[in-house]
Amino acid sequence: MPAPEILVLGSVNRDLIVHAPRLPLPGETLRGQRFGSCLGGKGANQAVAAARLGARVALAARVGLLENGATMVEQLKGEGVDTRAIAQPADEVPGVALIVVGAEDAENQIVTVAGSNGTLPLEQVEALQLDGLRWLVAQQELPLQSVARAFERAHAAGVKTLLNAAPFRPGCEALLPHVDLLVVNALEAQALVTTLGGGAADAESLARALRAQGPAAVLVSLGSEGLCWVDAEGSRRVPARMVKAVDTVGAGDTLVGALVTALAEGRPIAGALAFAQAAASLAVSRPGVQDAMPRREEVESLLKN
Repeated sequence: MPAPEILVLGSVNRDLIVHAPRLPLPGETLRGQRFGSCLGGKGANQAVAAARLGARVALAARVGLLENGATMVEQLKGEGVDTRAIAQPADEVPGVALIVVGAEDAENQIVTVAGSNGTLPLEQVEALQLDGLRWLVAQQELPLQSVARAFERAHAAGVKTLLNAAPFRPGCEALLPHVDLLVVNALEAQALVTTLGGGAADAESLARALRAQGPAAVLVSLGSEGLCWVDAEGSRRVPARMVKAVDTVGAGDTLVGALVTALAEGRPIAGALAFAQAAASLAVSRPGVQDAMPRREEVESLLKN
């Protein structure tokens, strides 16, 4: 297997997905429409998204072998993800995500249980092979001290870092000085800025406030309102593509996987953002999470239209 250019340090979950007429209110019981189970976790999702788009990508993770954890690793291999940096403890349970998708607006509610994701140790981070990498990508479903150490090692090795600060966690602001590219949605951006003692009303102001904490660039995803990018050269907005949203679960992970793929290929920022936006728009137009993630030829075809 060729050496990877992108290393994703992240979570691997078994997603349990219920489709309902809408999201339930507190204390309410709804009759669901259908149920499914699939491979998930933000780390696995982003790695699969990148692999489907042609990236040479590896995943560093911890997947317990109880509850069919080995099957999850085999699924990743089948997607073309390099799994050699995945630890598989025999006595641990893999992570789980419980997801409800509302049919009315395709919005979702998610509850995760960390399982073996929450035990990823510093020793595993110290053993990561960084030679030849262009990007290290991480999220916040792993121990934050492990993510921080991975970013420190990456910078020392000349590898760029991308943090998808999701889900928001108190204390994650300490990671920002080690981040080259921060990717957040509007709620995560607001939570981070509030934690830092600031306040802002619009996406550009939020992005600028976060960039002041260390990242060279900040991308705020705004759903149907598109993307807001801020770096040393200024800001730019990328409008969302007009699509019928069927399922928004995994759209953010598709965006990250596509963006880092484009950047690793050396695309200019405008082209990388357009590529990522096109990939995410295809993902939300289909049901499922990884099943909805597009292939390279689909994204390139959409960009021509």
